[in-house]
Parts: sequence; structure tokens; C-alpha cells
Amino acid sequence: MGSGIAHVCALAGFSTLLYDNQAAALPQALQNIAANLARQVKKQSISNAQATAAQANIQTQTAIGSWLSAADFIIEAVSEDRAIKQALYQQVRPYVAADAIFASNTSSYAIGALAAATPNAANFIGMHFMNPVPMMPLVEIITATGTSEHAYQQTQALAQKLGKQTIRAADRPGFITNRVLFPLLNEAAHVLHEGTGNVCDIDNAMKLGMNHPMGPLALADFIGLDTCLAILNVLYEGLQEEKFRPCPLFAELVAAGCLGRKSGVGFYDYRTDTVQPAARFS
Repeated sequence: MGSGIAHVCALAGFSTLLYDNQAAALPQALQNIAANLARQVKKQSISNAQATAAQANIQTQTAIGSWLSAADFIIEAVSEDRAIKQALYQQVRPYVAADAIFASNTSSYAIGALAAATPNAANFIGMHFMNPVPMMPLVEIITATGTSEHAYQQTQALAQKLGKQTIRAADRPGFITNRVLFPLLNEAAHVLHEGTGNVCDIDNAMKLGMNHPMGPLALADFIGLDTCLAILNVLYEGLQEEKFRPCPLFAELVAAGCLGRKSGVGFYDYRTDTVQPAARFS
């Protein structure tokens, strides 16, 4: 997500600094950005000159420091883990300019609760991009009680400059997008777990019967089953509704290291040219 956000910011002409505390992750991120820009050139959605300029707009950093003080807008896109996010906020706190807008790409955590660890709660906001960021047109903007209208207006303006359309959500667990989506993913896992349908039939039911571009189990694999489990837990803890209690399959697969596309196996097996249901679901 971080590299995707950097991609669209740089392509829009913004000087973009991509930070990761794992130095080895940055060359791969830059390679991914270059490859995605090349695909856009091939599709003639951007020019070679635009792709070249976008790459020139990106610099990288592996250590938090005074470079942050020059940032007008900061977007955090670390793992969907409250403790990791809040620890990062404490690290950057001394360097964030007083008037900088600080956004989290969280897909489930309450913005008001996260804001307590940030330098300026009035300038803290949720900016939830959809994955893959360069392709998906939506940005969900989440405002907490303490978020200023100025921060909202600045965030909406940035999203529009990135070529995105926006929706505004109140600060409730899961916001709009995941509050609606995750009961579907969870129920698909329950249907598989209880044997009502197999992996392919469940996904085909939604693709062919409901015109969804991707089946719910394939989508869960794309998101990452660990991320799905984390989001469902946040929704269940925050809303206390049974429909959000994670299907046991999520915990079982995550415990086994089967995280979906990023690990090679989830509901499907992605380790060969032909994607098939994972062995345990065949």
C-alpha cells in the first residue's frame, strides 16, 4: 500500500519521500513502482515523460529524522496493528511540523483513538486508499470528533489532485467500506467451513450470479488473511455483533502461515502458473 500511495503522489507531481525501516524493502518498492508505471505507459494512460518524472519525484529514507519537518502531508501505511501504528507516531512526533496534515491509511481502527498518540489531533485524519492504489479510484476519508474541517478539506483536495474520488465516513469501526465488505468475506469463509460450497463454487456464485469482479475468497487472499483476521477482530470488538466474529478458518490459516497471495497459499494456491484451490480445500 505504501508504494502504491507513493506512486500516485509522485505521478501527480508531488515531491514524495517513501520511508521504511527495513532497508531491503525500499529497492523492491521502487521496482514495483517502476513496473506499474511501465504498465500505465503500455496502456497509454500516461506518457513516458510522466513516468520518468514520477520516478524522479520519489526519494527514500530508512531512518526517521528532521527530513519529516519539511512534509506538508504525511500518510502512514504500516501494518494494520494499533501498537505498531502508535509506536511509529511516538517516533515521528518530534519531527512533524505543527501545521502538517497527518493521515492514517488504516482500514478499521478508530481515528480518534489513534490521534491521541499523534502531535496534533486536529490535523489527524483517516485516508483509506483502496488496493491496488494506482488502479482504484476511491479514497475513504474518516474524520474523528477532534479532526478539524481544515484537515478534511486539505485531505479531500489532495485526493482529488491524485485523481481519486472521495467519500466521507464517520469514525466508527470499519467505516463504510469494510463495515459492508467484511461480513461478506466472513460469511463466504463460514459457507466453506461448513461445507455448503467449495472454494470455486462460492467465488463463482458471487462473480457470475452477483456480477462481482472477484470472488470473496479470492479477494480475502488478495487483501491478506492476516489483515482480514485483524480487521474482523477490530469490528467484532468494537461493534459486538456476531456477524463480525471471525470464521475459525481465518485463524487456522493464519496460524499455519497461509496468508493468501503474499505467502503463496491461502484459500487458493498461487505457487504455480495455474491458480487452484489450496490442497486442504480441494
